[in-house]
Amino acid sequence: MAELETLDPMTPMFAQFKERTGPIVLANTFFVPEERAEEFLSLFRRQAEFMKAQPGFVSLQMHRGTGGSRLMMNVAVWESTEALARAFGSPEFQRMAAEFPDDIVSYPHIFERIDV
Repeated sequence: MAELETLDPMTPMFAQFKERTGPIVLANTFFVPEERAEEFLSLFRRQAEFMKAQPGFVSLQMHRGTGGSRLMMNVAVWESTEALARAFGSPEFQRMAAEFPDDIVSYPHIFERIDV
């Protein structure tokens, strides 16, 4: 299973699930060893198909770092933190998440849009 790391030690993702807000954006940056890139993307595509069918899902897009970077970033929009938490906590999603190799590191964080 991929290792989950926290970007902001004051607000880990699981604590963010308690915040009742929406719409939200899940920005999840992954460190993917070069030799694992295709395997990672194949597993991620399966997860994405599952998430797209979940209530409250809005959109998602995967991005790859440039210049030989080993980073990939998923940006997913959800109607609410509750919808994301339900999908993330489902047994089927957890089974798929367990398939990711241990040398992949995930840095998920939830954001809400602000006016600027």
